[in-house]
Amino acid sequence: MITLRHHLLTIVAVFLALAAGIVLGGGPLSDVGPTVAASSRDDASAEADGGAQADYTEAFVSTLAPPVLSGRLADRSVALVTVPGADEQLVTALGQQVDAAGGTVAARYDLTADLVDPTQKSLVDTLGSQLLTQQAKDDVAADASTYDRIGQLLGLAIASKDPAGQDVTGKARAVLDAVSGAGLMGEAGDVERRAPLVLLVLGDDAADDGADAVLAGLVEGLSAQAVGVVAVGVTADGEDGQLGRLRADPAAARIATVDGIDTTAGRVAAVMTLQRSLTTQGGAFGASGADGPVPLG
Repeated sequence: MITLRHHLLTIVAVFLALAAGIVLGGGPLSDVGPTVAASSRDDASAEADGGAQADYTEAFVSTLAPPVLSGRLADRSVALVTVPGADEQLVTALGQQVDAAGGTVAARYDLTADLVDPTQKSLVDTLGSQLLTQQAKDDVAADASTYDRIGQLLGLAIASKDPAGQDVTGKARAVLDAVSGAGLMGEAGDVERRAPLVLLVLGDDAADDGADAVLAGLVEGLSAQAVGVVAVGVTADGEDGQLGRLRADPAAARIATVDGIDTTAGRVAAVMTLQRSLTTQGGAFGASGADGPVPLG
């Protein structure tokens, strides 16, 4: 039996795909080639029409988002982790979409430039080794690489393998204090719960192999301690951007990715991917996701 929710999901999937096509210059508009003899008036008119269509699509998806997202993350908490350079407005908007889906942002954790800077690897390695010995000897693999290890340690402190989440332990607080004290993460404030879901918001793209290896290690480590991890970025992060390169790394098999969060469609897709990650890992969604603009399963 086809329910109203199925109808809504089908409709929003079409418009999410359309939104992705508009952002990338694809979709039904991509087959329209340039008209050499077009007048400046025609060009201006076409530009206006394209802008109007983009505005309409954005408004349409924004209107459909509340009923489509309602209850998807009910009684679930999300740890919001940001990479340096993450757009503050988009981070706020993502948090609002989590709220709209009935979920809760358990806490926000802002990684610093030193944590993701390959030249600071010795600092990260030293701290990770100390914390492994002092706080997480039985929780983190002793042979984990530098960034996999720090990712697992962070995951131990902020995430949970229990879908309902878990209280923050003394061990978790000690790890958070140590990582913050070393200047690798901002102060997280008063955190009470560890979340089953981690939403990692990408920031500046260093376009560097070393930085890509750092990110891959972090997500691999986080995924070992959480029910689900979703890494998200703007449209430019997809394909050849940092998110696109992460998708090509074996570490991405254990997480889900979404690009296009600079659109309402992308943010809706991010929340729907968080829900999917409660039961199914992996998947590349969004404006250039190989698995489609949004998960419907």
